[in-house]
Amino acid sequence: MADAKRSAADSRRDFLQKSSVLAGAAVVGSLAVPRSVHAAQSETLRIGLVGCGGRGSGAAVNAMKADDNCKLVALADAFPDQVEECRKRLQQAGGTKFDVTPDRCFSGFDAYQKLIDCGVDVVLLATPPHFRPEHFRACVEAGKHVFVEKPVAVDAPGVRSVMETNKLAREKNLAVVSGLCWRYDHGVRETIGRIHDGAIGDVVAIQSNYNAGTLWHRGDNPDWSRMEYQMRNWLYYTWLSGDHNVEQHIHSLDKTTWLLGDIAPERATGLGGRQQRTADKWGHIFDHHAVVYEYPGGVRVFAYCRQQDGCSNDVDEYVMGTKGQAIVLKNVIDGESRWRYRGSKPNMYDVEHEELFASIRSGQPINNGDYMARSTMIAIMGRMCTYTGQTLSWDECLNSAERLGPVEYAWTDVPEPEVAIPGRTQFA
Repeated sequence: MADAKRSAADSRRDFLQKSSVLAGAAVVGSLAVPRSVHAAQSETLRIGLVGCGGRGSGAAVNAMKADDNCKLVALADAFPDQVEECRKRLQQAGGTKFDVTPDRCFSGFDAYQKLIDCGVDVVLLATPPHFRPEHFRACVEAGKHVFVEKPVAVDAPGVRSVMETNKLAREKNLAVVSGLCWRYDHGVRETIGRIHDGAIGDVVAIQSNYNAGTLWHRGDNPDWSRMEYQMRNWLYYTWLSGDHNVEQHIHSLDKTTWLLGDIAPERATGLGGRQQRTADKWGHIFDHHAVVYEYPGGVRVFAYCRQQDGCSNDVDEYVMGTKGQAIVLKNVIDGESRWRYRGSKPNMYDVEHEELFASIRSGQPINNGDYMARSTMIAIMGRMCTYTGQTLSWDECLNSAERLGPVEYAWTDVPEPEVAIPGRTQFA
C-alpha cells in the first residue's frame, strides 16, 4: 500500500513538472481530426467569453496569455453595457490576441447561444452560476471545449444536469477545465500530494475556513426591473449565486474533498443566519454558515464561512492526521515529517488555462467535470442544512427536486425571495 501511495504521489509530481513543458511544446497532430477535439499548433484557437464581469474579464486575459496561437473573438453577456465595458478593457489588455468585432458582441438571455454559433473553439463560462448548467450543455452539444467557472450550479437539478453533460463531454473528447483554481496551484498540489502520500498519517479531521468581509454591491436604478436588479446584484440571491457558502466557500470545500480522495460526505449538519447584512439591499442570503460534514470512517470536516465586515478573517484548511498536521494554503506540514513548499509559484489562474490549451493541442483533453460537480453539490448540501436546520444525507440532497429561479427569463418584476428560517424552511 505504501508503495502504491508513493507511486501515485510520484506521478502527481511528474505531472506537475511536465505540465509547464507541455504548455509550450509544439504538438504535431493530423488536421483530419476535427478542430473541436484536436488542434495542431498552426491552428488558431478562437475563444469566446460568456459573462463579461470582473471574473470573466480576468479569465479572458488568462486565456489569451495561455497559448501562442489563440485569439479572443467573441463576447456575450445579458447586459450590453457589460459587453461594451469588457470589450474596452480586454482590447487594451489583449493586444494582437484581441479580435472581437462588433458583430461578435452579443447581449440578452440568448447571447450565449449566439456566441457558440459564431465559430468559436473554446468557450469561457463566467455568468452568475444559475445559468451554468444550460450554458455548459449548449457548449458541449456544439462540440466546444469549455472553461467552467465555479460553482457549476445552484441546486441539485442543476448539478445532475452538469453530471450528464460531462458524460457527453467525455464521449466527445472535449476539454472541461474548472475554475476551482487551487487545483492548479503548484504549492497546493504538492502539499496535498504529500498528505495523500502519508506525510501526516491518516486524516481524521479538517477545519476549513473562508471567513472574509462583504463583497461589492451595484446599487439600484429606477429604470431596472427587479429581474435586472437581482441579476446585477446576483451575489445576494440564492437562485443566482447559491449563497456565499456555494459561490465563494466552494473553493475551500473543494480542497477538503480533494484531501479526502474526492469522495462525497455521508451526511451534514449546519447552522447559519443573517446578523450584519439584514437590510433589503442584501437580498435574502445568509452572512454566515457553519457546517459539519461526516465522511466515511468517522472523518469530519468542520466548515466555517462568513462575509461580515469588522471581523477577523481567515482562509485556509487545517488538516489533522494521526502523525501530524498541515496547513494547506501555507503549504506547510508539521509532525513526524516537517516540510514547507519552496518550489515555483506561477499564477494558478494562468496555469489552469495553460493546461487547458496544452491538453487541447495534445489531443488528450483535461476533464475536471466530476469534481467540479461533486464539490458544487457539497456546497449546496451545506446550504440545505443551514437553511432548514436539518441533518441531511448526501443522497437526500443530491436527489432533491428543488429548482431555484424563474422558469422563463424576461426583464420583469420577479418576486423577492424570502429569507430562510432554520426549523421553518422545509427541505424539498
